[in-house]
Amino acid sequence: MVQAISTSSCCSILFSKSHRSISPLSPHNLLRFNHRIPAGLQCKAVESPLPATTVTPVQNKEPKKTQFALENLTSWLLKQELAGNIDAELTIVLSSISLACKQIASLLQRSSIINLTGGQGTVNIQGEDQKKLDVISNELFCNCLRSSGRTGIIASEEEDVPVAVEETYSGNYIVVFDPVDGSANIDTALTTGSIFGIYGPDQQCLIDLDDTSMLDQAREKCIINVCQPGKNLLVAGYCLYSSSVVFTVSLGKGVFAFTLDPTYGEFVLTHENIKIPEAGKIYSFNEGNHDLWDEKLKNYLGHIRKPGSDGKPYSGRYIGCLVGEIHRMLLRGGIYGNPKNKNSKNGNLRLLYECAPMSFLIEQAGGIAIDGEQRILDIIPEQVPQRTPIFLGSPGEVQKLQKYLA
Repeated sequence: MVQAISTSSCCSILFSKSHRSISPLSPHNLLRFNHRIPAGLQCKAVESPLPATTVTPVQNKEPKKTQFALENLTSWLLKQELAGNIDAELTIVLSSISLACKQIASLLQRSSIINLTGGQGTVNIQGEDQKKLDVISNELFCNCLRSSGRTGIIASEEEDVPVAVEETYSGNYIVVFDPVDGSANIDTALTTGSIFGIYGPDQQCLIDLDDTSMLDQAREKCIINVCQPGKNLLVAGYCLYSSSVVFTVSLGKGVFAFTLDPTYGEFVLTHENIKIPEAGKIYSFNEGNHDLWDEKLKNYLGHIRKPGSDGKPYSGRYIGCLVGEIHRMLLRGGIYGNPKNKNSKNGNLRLLYECAPMSFLIEQAGGIAIDGEQRILDIIPEQVPQRTPIFLGSPGEVQKLQKYLA
């Protein structure tokens, strides 16, 4: 800081704290100078005036997020638990599912290297040929859910019937899942995914393997507990395995997506509170079945293929993986359909493992999901492997379809 010594208007000497000497006068000259100051006149030290400043009140703003301010899935789940949106047990179940997804993603990336492509040589309850990764991924899911200690019943697309978790590891939640959706894409390294849904605590369904007389009864009880309408879901989600691995989940209060960061091995929040666009210019139907569909649906497709007011028709996109179709639709809008046809009177997709969880996500994002006549989430399954037609997507697009189907 610089200070000034003033003697009326005739002299001023600047002192600098960074220097011991006085400039421009030496101590000897200063002494002689002071001797010439008239009696009664004093030199007073005065401070240099500070520039005027304006005080701005500090506002409590949240710090801006940077590339280093990442929120992973675990911390996000803990926040949801503290907010009362889920309980501690459900947090553990979801963490177990995310771990299974990481393991499956790793296997898919190395499938050609470690000889996990091709068929297993078995057929599942749906009558479909199983891929090697179908079987392995199913085991991974089941093992992760059992080890969580919070799952009571596990129902997988690859299992003949729902499985009750052994009493030692049993919890309350019912988890339904398709371990690898779009498994036909594995051998060609195209998009695949996992789908899951979680139902609330229900009566325990434990099987005593030593008592064969109880086996059928216990299995029947499991099936009854699992056959709940989609509107009873507490949580639904999927994991997309593509150029990125994306874990998308809804706890019934919006849809959130987490992308796997391979540097840290963590799912990081990348899409908050996803809202599906009101309309979209993409439709996704397997048009190889076009001649097998009814005339009302054909008329609808004929309409959207024609150029609109902007001179452009809709764009057709079909991946052959429900997870991939829904992920694109959540971000870009449009409509997806897997309708019934002359060969498949009830459609091709499973209500419990695929349609209900995906419909839950779509509705949470502001979209619509129907079977052509009623809301998907209102359908009560009559059997575990039940199939259903499905149309879902942007509200404006599904409503347009409904006019043609009515």
